[in-house]
Amino acid sequence: MSKIQVMSENLANKIAAGEVVEKISSVVKELVENSIDAKAKNIIVNLENGGLTKINVIDDGEGMDENDASLAFQRHATSKLIKEDDLFFIDTLGFRGEALPSIASVSDITLKTCQNNIGTFIHIKGGKLIEKEASDARVGTNIEVKDLFYNTPARLKYLKSEASELASCVSLIERLSLSHENIAFTLTNNQKTLVKTSGSGILHKCIHEIYGLNVSSKMLEVKASNDDFDLYGYICKPEILKSNRNHFITFVNDRLVKNFDLNRAINDAYYTYKPDIKFPIVVLKINTDPTLIDVNIHPTKQDIKMTKIDALYNLIYTTIKETLYKNLLIPEAIKKPEYNEIKDNYVENFVKKVDQAEEKKENATQVVMDFSPTKEDKDEIPIAINEELKNLVLYPVGVALGTYIIAQNDEGIYLIDQHAAQERVNYEKYLAALKAKEVATTSTLFPITIELSPSEYLTIKNNLSILTNMGFKIEEFGLNTFVIKEHPTWLKTGQEEESIRKIIDLIIKEPTQFDVVKFNEHIAITLACKMSIKANMRISNEAAQELLDELVKCDNPYNCPHGRPTIIKFTIYDLERMFKRVMN
Repeated sequence: MSKIQVMSENLANKIAAGEVVEKISSVVKELVENSIDAKAKNIIVNLENGGLTKINVIDDGEGMDENDASLAFQRHATSKLIKEDDLFFIDTLGFRGEALPSIASVSDITLKTCQNNIGTFIHIKGGKLIEKEASDARVGTNIEVKDLFYNTPARLKYLKSEASELASCVSLIERLSLSHENIAFTLTNNQKTLVKTSGSGILHKCIHEIYGLNVSSKMLEVKASNDDFDLYGYICKPEILKSNRNHFITFVNDRLVKNFDLNRAINDAYYTYKPDIKFPIVVLKINTDPTLIDVNIHPTKQDIKMTKIDALYNLIYTTIKETLYKNLLIPEAIKKPEYNEIKDNYVENFVKKVDQAEEKKENATQVVMDFSPTKEDKDEIPIAINEELKNLVLYPVGVALGTYIIAQNDEGIYLIDQHAAQERVNYEKYLAALKAKEVATTSTLFPITIELSPSEYLTIKNNLSILTNMGFKIEEFGLNTFVIKEHPTWLKTGQEEESIRKIIDLIIKEPTQFDVVKFNEHIAITLACKMSIKANMRISNEAAQELLDELVKCDNPYNCPHGRPTIIKFTIYDLERMFKRVMN
């Protein structure tokens, strides 16, 4: 008897369910994406006990006739791929025809749908058809999934707690709402509304509906294009930061994706604007030719492969960095109150004012946004000077706690962290010296000898050009040894050998990925920190004035190179409200 047997359709569906359906939010995602593909304008997701008991998705989309409703539960039955070439021109969220049969094989599912005023009702449990009949002619589709994984205990035990599964569903609906701001989404759990968007078609308003006024008022619009990609979305000012990357929300052709290269571009653009352990809120929409992406590489379709990823990286990096640079990023000390309930006309007026301000800004300064630099020169992008900041005049009036310079002008009072401010000034000076075409060098009083292991020696020998281009005069000196006779002048006096050894260690660690730009930044940050005035070191008013004059001339005076703020503003209105001089 043959050992190899063709598995049953039901068993195959259960195996597929293990790939497609990982948790409650996986089911919600597949059902909601079907509603989106059906051109629904209103989508309601009702959960019971976080979806562990019941998941109900209702839409007003195109619906299905009786034949399509039945075929929808057969594996690999789809209306979205007709011929093989369609796989390279996918413009829908679903296309494999695996989700519904996989879900139906491990749950108790009912479907009510309607097309041409003819309704259809289907009931399937554990992959077996229980009932099929005509139903009421309600527009759209109503699908209900109960007792998920009831017949697969091995999968059931891996579902998390109700709170955890619910949190995952809420996060998913928030993201889908942002990807389709023209669709009104509602998510309830045990009849309590958790997410509700208006479907206004305005991304900024949708961000407000998801995150609230405190975040939406701190978002900056980004918009750019190159030959292959169109980029649009919003990024937050560095004063609004989160503890993880979960708020890097990226869409490619309206598909929610999680892609390492896209996240890296976002995080790199915020470099020196934030601490390494904090991350911004970013909502980015990327549109491109479907032939440039492959979404068929993962069961959940959230990871994709992209051609021309370097061009997209540079577009994202450049656009975000320019936007941060062009905006005055001094955080205000007093946060405006955030109200849970805000009238619709207020939100619309708020969005309208923001849009008008952005339009005026675009008309005043035409910035070419389709410039895509190479990775090597991405930090030398010509950016319009922020005249508003360059004209900022600050007058020091004292120092608080030996650390914070108190300054004022006609707009209010400013607190400046003297160490962070001087660190920023020194960082930009050192970085400029490191980027200079001609490197200033000095001879060592006594040659510095560096002895290495045989493998380390060979690595450095094969990468000597990195050191010589930086200004080091290095020669082989006996067995597995080099001697340094000349080095750049920017090495800290007294720490030359320590610095050289650190450079060599970096080259040995990643010889093929050694990035001179990032290395220069690292050196500049280190030197700036060591050479700057520390906290609790009192300085004169004259020294404080000189520091402030230098700070406002920096390219980025808002943060030290580690991402901490250098300056915080108290407006006159803030002060008057604190002292009850104004009561509104």
